[in-house]
This record gives sequence, C-alpha cells and structure tokens, in this order.
Amino acid sequence: MPKETVWLLEPHTAAKHALLKKYLGAWFPILGSTGGRVVFLDGFAGPGNYDGGEPGSPIIALSALIDHSYFATLGQCEFVFVFNENDPDRYRCLEANLKSFQASRSPWPSNVRVRPSNEDFAVLAKRLASHGQSLAPTFAFIDPFGYKGLELQDLADLLAADRCELFCYFDFNSAQRFATAGNVDGHFEALFACEDFKKAPPAGTPDRGEFLIRLFERQLGKVAKFNHVQSFAMRNRMGILGHYLVFATRSLTGLDKMKQVMWKIDPRGGYSFSDRLAGQEVLFGDAADTRPLRDALLHKFSGMSVPIQEVIDWVVAETPYHSGHVKRATLKPMEDDQLVSAVGRSRRGTYPGGCTVTFLSR
Repeated sequence: MPKETVWLLEPHTAAKHALLKKYLGAWFPILGSTGGRVVFLDGFAGPGNYDGGEPGSPIIALSALIDHSYFATLGQCEFVFVFNENDPDRYRCLEANLKSFQASRSPWPSNVRVRPSNEDFAVLAKRLASHGQSLAPTFAFIDPFGYKGLELQDLADLLAADRCELFCYFDFNSAQRFATAGNVDGHFEALFACEDFKKAPPAGTPDRGEFLIRLFERQLGKVAKFNHVQSFAMRNRMGILGHYLVFATRSLTGLDKMKQVMWKIDPRGGYSFSDRLAGQEVLFGDAADTRPLRDALLHKFSGMSVPIQEVIDWVVAETPYHSGHVKRATLKPMEDDQLVSAVGRSRRGTYPGGCTVTFLSR
C-alpha cells in the first residue's frame, strides 16, 4: 500500500501537538535566555500540515517561538530548527509549507535558522552527532511510524549534553505485537540497545506491554544517561491504552514543567493521559485526585521529618504528580487530618521554602 503524503489529523496526534506547543512555550525562553545556540530537532517531521489544513509539528514548533511575546527578549540566542523527513513526497510538501510559513512572518528573524533535511533519521543523527551537534542544548521530538527507524544509541550520542531533552512516541501496540516475533529482531535491538526485549512475557499476557515500556525507560537511563525518564499513557475516550509518550531529561525542573503541561491537557478530548503510582492509575485532569499521592508520601516518609524541598523533589521525580500538587492539594488536607505537622513557618497550612514537614508513623 503506497504511503500517503498528507493525511487526516488523528486525536492522539492532536494531543501530542498540544503538549509539544505548551512545553516549548516554557523550554524556549529558559534555554534562550542563556544566549548561545539552541536546537529543536524533529526527526520524523512529516509534510508539515494535515489534510484539513491543520499545522504539523514543524509549524507548531516555529510558532511556539516566534509568535510569542518573549521572543523579542531572546535576540542574543541562535535558534536552529532541524526538520527531517525521509519520504521524498512528504519532504517536498514540508519544504513548501516551511517556505510559506517563513513568507508569512516577513521579515524573518535573523537569529532563527530553518534546516529541512531529507534522509533516514539514523543517518542524520549520526551525522549531527559527529559534527558536534550534541554540544548544543537540543530538544528532540521523535515521532516515528511504528518501531522502525529509531536507534537508542543514536539518541544517546546526539543528546549527550546536560541540557538536552527527548520527547518520544513509543508505539506500544506494535512493540507488543512484534517484539518477540523473531523476524524483526534487528529493529528492536536498535530500539532498545540490548536484547532484553526477547525476555518479554508471551504475547497476550497482561504484563507484556508493561515489561517493554519499562525496558525502554531503563535503557534511556542506562545508555543515554538521562536522570529522569517518565512515560505517560495515552488513552482514548473509551479508556483503551494505545500509545505512550516518553519524556527524558536530566533536569528535575524540565520534568516538573512537562508534568504541569500534561495535567493541563483537556481530558474531555479524544485522548487523555495517565500514569501509575503504587499500583493505582492516576488520570490527569483539572481536578487532581491526590489520594494516591497522599498514600505514597505516608509510605515513603513515615515517621520522618523532611525539608519541604526534598518532599517536592521526590514527588516530581518519583510520582505522576507535579510540584503544584504538593502543598495546598495534598499536605494541607493531610495536616487537617493530623497526618503531618510542620515547623519553620508563620502560619498553619502553609509550607514555605525552608520549612520542615514531619509525617506520622504508619
């Protein structure tokens, strides 16, 4: 079956793009304020738009930078956008859409470079890494079709700098179907940078998918040296798990901001996001159910007196929740129930920097 050049925008893709736009709105000003050079890499960029005229990830990324008020303050930073698409027909469409977008923003800012590329992503990644691209802070948006064309070692080499981050689509269904088929082992060896995928539970067993996504997370930490790796399940309106979005960073602040973005995506749309904590599923939405977080805090810090920042850092690094869920949403109700107390503050029910929280022994 021939590949489509342009196709309809699916709900799960729209959800990914909403996350990308919101997160880049925070990432660009933070990295750009330091000057130097910042890179956005879209490894599987597609044609640049959809059948209904909706913008694709390249246009979304460019808009997130130059169409916002903060851009005027970032003139000392060079922004480089690398948009790669391997399919020739899609690439021609991508070029046309990029030129049209640039023409609509005339005069084009001199500190923004747009570099379309038409090659296999593995080839591009190796070339960029060999040319020292890994030295610049890079946000890599990697959204391949299925499990082919993605090599974890290439990502590790390309994103070796401390301030690099990865936002990656993990095709959960394809991985479950083909990981132990035996006829595509080379692709999965490249994807996981190991052969441990062959140890996955048999097809059809409930823990097979969990094994594979956790293996991918561990390998991002082991091979690419990302301190913080978290996967977010994408569920459709029927509650069926279809895909995972994987975010990898060496910055606890970056992880916190990505979680804040995840929680803001409207769960009433075609897709919602969730994660698990101590065996309980946590569904993201405006009204956060912090009962799983409350239980986790009591288990982790039972009988301990802990600086508030240590509590916040643990929540961000080890749970689906973000920093904004800690104080008013969780600790204050716990204090009302006499499960925690605090010192180093002027008013009950507040937890300023420098205060210490004591948790009841379980």
